[in-house]
Amino acid sequence: MRRAVFLDRDGVINKAILKNNKPFPPENIDQFVILENVHELLNKLSNNGYLLFIVTNQPDVSRGTQSQEKVEEIHNFIKISLPIEEIYVCFHDDHENCYCRKPKPGLLFQVEKYEIDYSNSFMIGDRWRDIGAGLAAGCHTILINYNYFENNHGFIAEKVVSNLSEAVDWILNSGDKND
Repeated sequence: MRRAVFLDRDGVINKAILKNNKPFPPENIDQFVILENVHELLNKLSNNGYLLFIVTNQPDVSRGTQSQEKVEEIHNFIKISLPIEEIYVCFHDDHENCYCRKPKPGLLFQVEKYEIDYSNSFMIGDRWRDIGAGLAAGCHTILINYNYFENNHGFIAEKVVSNLSEAVDWILNSGDKND
């Protein structure tokens, strides 16, 4: 069994677009900005034996305010820029009640062929849906806390940090995941 780190996209890998202190995805590749040190941090995880996956909700496609082509253009850029195994996307909205939309764990379970040990894997996200999906999959959970104006819906992360660097340090340096 292999260890993995599941990463949300917007707010973890790239800069989220904030509107009224709520995060939104970039509308196109021109708005897409990879956060500082992400490449280096992902290489650290990869070099320590973790498989890296992006798991992202992109409901604006279902809502008709974003095209799937623009999302895929961003993902193609990520694939050539960062050491990511795969990117798994849910294009559905809440009313579609699909199994892949976080906080459900479906996106994390799409990696079957990699034989992942979820109990020794991590979900890093910046929103309650990410933490819910990680918990449902049986992963350790890390919240990058940007103090967004939203309810956590009762999902409490195992570790709260202020950036991806702190999350990576905790994964690599903490023998006791309960600190």
